[in-house]
Amino acid sequence: MKSKAIVTLADSNYFELLVELIASIKSFEQSNKVAICILDAGLKDNEVEILKKQVDEIKKANWDIDVPKFKVLGKEWLKSQVSRAFLPEYFPNFEKFLWIDCDAWVNDWESIELYFKACENGKLGISQTIAPGYKILSKVKWVFGKLAVIKSQNYKHAKKSGFAEHEARKIAFSPHLNIGVFSLEKNSRCWEVWRENLRKALKSGSIFGSEGLAINLSVYVNNIETEFLPLLHNWIASNVLPKFDTNLNSFVEPYLPHNKIGIMHLAAGIWVDNKDMRTNKDIKVEIETVDRKKIFKSLRYMAR
Repeated sequence: MKSKAIVTLADSNYFELLVELIASIKSFEQSNKVAICILDAGLKDNEVEILKKQVDEIKKANWDIDVPKFKVLGKEWLKSQVSRAFLPEYFPNFEKFLWIDCDAWVNDWESIELYFKACENGKLGISQTIAPGYKILSKVKWVFGKLAVIKSQNYKHAKKSGFAEHEARKIAFSPHLNIGVFSLEKNSRCWEVWRENLRKALKSGSIFGSEGLAINLSVYVNNIETEFLPLLHNWIASNVLPKFDTNLNSFVEPYLPHNKIGIMHLAAGIWVDNKDMRTNKDIKVEIETVDRKKIFKSLRYMAR
């Protein structure tokens, strides 16, 4: 019986991306020992039937924490902001969980192994959104020469959600944790701490981003034990584009030693002429090869 599960969530708009994520996982022989589980947040019936042949379990995503209906009307996909904090309730037969957003795909199986290793002994396995090439971590507005107004997204969201000033300040300039890829054991203490912060965030703050705010608070304020993995295991392409190694036929980090990217994440989209690569696989961007040539490529899995 499989004890580890990779879990994701999608609606019909992201069905193609979901299929690509599944294909990227199953391209590795090692995936036979890991379950693939789907949370359905608005998939069509025919899409569910297709997925049943490819994955181990599919469950309907719920609003596991009550939220005002006017905030989420017609936005079933927002369940991802809540349901990922309740994975052991959806899929109780597994001991370890690795969440991967459906707009990401697996390029190197080592990332999967490391995430499952990272969450041992109740720890949270996650990557900080910081790496060589990142030039700005948070924004400030300078006034009167020396005074600064904090423009950090985490700070603003925390204040809007009713968290104390000292809590908001603590995460204001902490390296942001992207919750699009993370791992946790079934019995980790982190689940309940995360849920408690999430309940508070959802009372007053925006639904979108609430789960990320809650996990940042859990780590930086509540001091949940965390294993921080390098960003190549959750590469946010919209922040810094990768390079391409033609010899490896693989995307790699843009700076030496050009490590192979483990999980490519298209969070926030890759935009060209107001078109998003996540919904248009014909979109290509100019990137550089490791031998300094310019090429145009899509960053999606099927388009490699």
